[in-house]
Amino acid sequence: MLINTISIDILAVIFIATIFRSAFGFGESLVAVPLLALWLPLNIAVPLSVFVSITIAGVVVVQDWKKIHFRSAGGLILYTLLGIPLGILLLRNVDEKIIKIVLGVIIATFSIYLLTGKKLTELKTDNRAWLFGCGLFAGILGGAYGLNGPPLVIYGAKRRWSAQHFRATLQGYFFVASIAGMIGYWLTGLLVPAVIHYYLLSLPVLLPAVFIGRMINHRLHGEIFFKYVYFILLGIGIFLLINSIW
Repeated sequence: MLINTISIDILAVIFIATIFRSAFGFGESLVAVPLLALWLPLNIAVPLSVFVSITIAGVVVVQDWKKIHFRSAGGLILYTLLGIPLGILLLRNVDEKIIKIVLGVIIATFSIYLLTGKKLTELKTDNRAWLFGCGLFAGILGGAYGLNGPPLVIYGAKRRWSAQHFRATLQGYFFVASIAGMIGYWLTGLLVPAVIHYYLLSLPVLLPAVFIGRMINHRLHGEIFFKYVYFILLGIGIFLLINSIW
């Protein structure tokens, strides 16, 4: 495969995004999609990010399957499958600038709310209403922009999962949800050869990044883990707003 300057930039983005995802359990799309969109059309960047998501999730599930909350992951997956078609319709029919602005406002507002010291009320057991809301919203955001993460952060924070259980449970979720999303892209003609090309090109940097992220995750504990997550989400929300304007 021919490696040019643009390809190197794309590989660097995927490497950094994969470390982020492996360390925090979600979010490679929060990093990858806005940055990949600087070099690739959105309808290539989003499916590419989902392909990367499937690979990361598969590796992590094999590594840490004992730490997965299977009931929580199953509920979130079920309702996400309802939201993915709605998100794909948004991707195909709504101006990407509008999507970026809406997502930027939602993510930034949520992050600021929690960074001010507010705490979400704890869910001691799985709650069907919260599973439905977070799962459906995650599916819509995932189908439209590959951004399943923010609603999942809400659910994980309410359940008070540890960093390690949060990472593992979300990978069980993402493995199934991302495959469903990729099938949707294929059925709607968005799985084009360019997506496969850049995915295969990324494999040599993607796999080592998963293991680097795992080492970082195992050093994170307690509330500090979610504080890092909220700061990162705030930065991405601001980036989306700036990128939509410029």
